[in-house]
This record gives sequence, C-alpha cells and structure tokens, in this order.
Amino acid sequence: MDSTRHTNNVALVTGAASGIGLATVQRLTAEGATVVGFDQNTPVDSDIPSGTFRQVDITDADALAAAVADVLGTHGRIDVLGNVAGINDAFLGAHELDDATWDKVMAVNTTAVMRLCRLVLPGMMQRRHGAIVNIASIAGIGGGASGLAYTASKHAVVGITRSIAYTYQPEGIRCNAICPGGVRTNILRSNPARTSKWGLQRAQPFHALGTRLAEPDEIAALLSWLASSEASNMNGAIITADGGWTSA
Repeated sequence: MDSTRHTNNVALVTGAASGIGLATVQRLTAEGATVVGFDQNTPVDSDIPSGTFRQVDITDADALAAAVADVLGTHGRIDVLGNVAGINDAFLGAHELDDATWDKVMAVNTTAVMRLCRLVLPGMMQRRHGAIVNIASIAGIGGGASGLAYTASKHAVVGITRSIAYTYQPEGIRCNAICPGGVRTNILRSNPARTSKWGLQRAQPFHALGTRLAEPDEIAALLSWLASSEASNMNGAIITADGGWTSA
C-alpha cells in the first residue's frame, strides 16, 4: 500500500458502509486521500475516520445532489468518484421479475451511477482532471451470472463507463469499470425477500473450479490504482476481477 498515492485527492465513494465500498474508503484514506463515503446504512466498522461519512439515499435525486454539493462546499472539489453501491435481484428471470424489483435495482445500480457522474463532471471539466471508477460486474459482460435486472443494470454501467471515457477524455477525465465475480460482501442479503431457485440453477457455476470469493480490499486495491496517476493511460477499460470465473 502506497501511503502517498492519493495525497491531495478528494474522493467520493458510495456503498461506503460495508463491503467493497468500506474497503475503498479505508484504502484511499490510508493512501493519503480525503475521502467522503455515502451510504443509506450506517458503517459496520468504527474505523472510518470521523467526519468522512454521510448517510444518503443515492436513489433520492434531491438528497444526492444536496450531499454532493455539501462535499464540494466543504472540500472545494472531487478528484475521484468511486461508484461502488449496488444491490442484487434475487436471480429473478424475466418471467419472474416484478416491476418493483426492476425499478429498485436500476435505481441503485444504474440511475444513481449516472446521476453521480453528472454531478461531479462539471467540476472535473473545469479543473481538466478527474477519475471515475464504476463497479460493474461480470454480469455486465455476460448473461449467466445473475438475474435479468442485475444483468441489465450492470451492462448499463459498462455503457456509461465507455461513453464517459470516450466523451470526456479531451477534458482530462478518465472513467474505468471493474467487473468483480464473487466477493465476500453482504450484497446477497440486500436481495428481495425471495431468491429464485430457478435462476440460481441456471446461473453460471461459480464454484465449479473451486474459485474462491475475493476479499473486498482486493477490489478496492484495483479501484485505488485505476483512480491514481499510475493508471494515467487507462481509460474506458472494463476489467474483470473474478479469479478466472469468465476465462472459460
């Protein structure tokens, strides 16, 4: 870990109360950044530095805009955006999927990503500097890792990433995405009440080759590098971090 990698950077990270988001907050802080974490839940770890967490429902457009404005008012800029927050869809296939699940998954996984990018881009354009890293999923590059809503939402995140990378490169802004496989987080506990046995049976088998679950900090480490000047030539990259799950 490089304690100076993000010196003088101000970073905003969503999903900061647990899992990859919490690991990202801790890593970026340890590497010199001033970090603000957003989450609708309270952090599961008391080691988050005081004053760096805001309880925000990222699906509430007005609340999200106000929270980002508060960060900009306090710190003057946002150099790094880590769109980490995400929820799963209980592996519901198209014939099982209800509108409420579709709307909720898309609101968290896709619409909030778009809104956060939209909110931070003007300042990054003005400074001609900024790095956005979106957490997509291997479900964003294939069709067999989850249900319909989650798969569609993460494909959209890949599209958002590529569009921003291409469009804003002349302004000195980079945007990349990470596509994790299985990670030891609580995302499955954020499912709707039922998990589809039908969908699970058809999901691409994760443990077929003995692939282990990644630890959240392994994904956070990649996010930190992509957001740093060391990755200055990485733009529009869609990087799998799945232990070889999709290599077949």
